[in-house]
Amino acid sequence: MGAQTIPIDFHNTRVLPDYDVFIHTSDGTRIPAHAGILASVSPVLENLIDRPRKHRSSERIIQIHGVPCDAVSAFVGFLYTSRCTEDEMDKYGMHLLALSHVYLVPQLKQRCIKGLSQRLTTENVVDVLQLARLCDAPDLHLRCMNLLTNHFKAVEKTEGWKKVKSRRHREEQGLYSQLSEAMECLEHICTEGCTEVGPYHVEVNRERKPCSRFSTCQGLQQLIRHFATCKRRMNGGCLRCKRMWQLFRLHSYICQQTDSSCNVPLCRQFQLRMQQEKMKDDSRWKLLAKKVASARVMSSLSLPKRKRDEETRVAINNPGIRSFNLQ
Repeated sequence: MGAQTIPIDFHNTRVLPDYDVFIHTSDGTRIPAHAGILASVSPVLENLIDRPRKHRSSERIIQIHGVPCDAVSAFVGFLYTSRCTEDEMDKYGMHLLALSHVYLVPQLKQRCIKGLSQRLTTENVVDVLQLARLCDAPDLHLRCMNLLTNHFKAVEKTEGWKKVKSRRHREEQGLYSQLSEAMECLEHICTEGCTEVGPYHVEVNRERKPCSRFSTCQGLQQLIRHFATCKRRMNGGCLRCKRMWQLFRLHSYICQQTDSSCNVPLCRQFQLRMQQEKMKDDSRWKLLAKKVASARVMSSLSLPKRKRDEETRVAINNPGIRSFNLQ
């Protein structure tokens, strides 16, 4: 089926020349328009129109995807008339706010902020709040926060709130999984050695291909090399060293070896320090370590049994060392 062309009724008494640009929407619809009018209202559209074409004879095309065709039609209509009906605001207010922000049409943006503020409900406040943050609309964001605060129990029962909680939970679990992999990768480097860093009794082969076991291995090796040689580390002024220091500390909270056999640097020192003095942020680190350890268990359970057994044997058979060979 070919693309459908929808002419827009702009309610304009001016005599306009022939259309010289077409806007393509997600469903393949073509909306004809005039380059001069679009460019005069939106600097973003002006830049898109002025882009060089492969052939002078080819028609100008602007792609506007990700929103309904009717919302794009309402947006183009506003560019011509500076008007937006209440019905359009009811149906496409959020889409129009996003379009006005992306294409820098401040008059439409203010109209959308006012219209959405008047249409806020407990059902849509979560979605509008997220959009207000993305579209740099502080007044709308404040109104959303006020409604959310005053009617939180009702908002908490909505689908929008449940989706946000679910997404945040997935993001947190993703972060804990990444930290769990970093902990495993750290133990791998400290016991087996890899392409750039390893214990002294293990020969590091720099010609070996990058480690395929952990996606973070190469970056973590570079961080260890930096930590070992950085002169700013002692003064606490190096952010990369602080990052490495935090990884060492997190490992010490997870590590099950309470003697001196652990291969990871500073592990025993951190453990002794935890026993000797009560650290202010100790409870937060313990909670983080618990969540990372849980993520490691879940990740391990998702592996095939044979691979789990192999990784267990590797962990048991690794000798304890604390010295490193930086190549």
